[in-house]
Amino acid sequence: MLHSCSAWQAVPMMKRRLLFHLRLPALAALLVLLAASPAPADEGWHDLHEAVRSGRIVPLPDILDWLEAHYVGQVLEVELKRDDGQSVYEIEMLGPQGQVVEFEFDAASGELIGMEGVNINGMRRGK
Repeated sequence: MLHSCSAWQAVPMMKRRLLFHLRLPALAALLVLLAASPAPADEGWHDLHEAVRSGRIVPLPDILDWLEAHYVGQVLEVELKRDDGQSVYEIEMLGPQGQVVEFEFDAASGELIGMEGVNINGMRRGK
């Protein structure tokens, strides 16, 4: 008796793995093409890149390194916002006890300017 199966189920496991691994480079190539294509409506990244390059905004990796050195958690979301003319990094982290904390940094100086959440002290390193 023949069983019906989808085409995917009929592909042997080795071929499935190969197909999966081939998709990753194809996705990477697509992302490169999309990044290289002009996007007139979203050219603000040029200004942001220039602000970081010229030192007007602290690079995000510097902020994330500081957070990792001082707090335990996983970054959930990062935003760069303008608030009353000031650029502010807002970084949301998930702590080891499930707490969600938002950290705010002055993007020009890299200084921590605010924290919001529950049990922030439970995320501090070297308490």
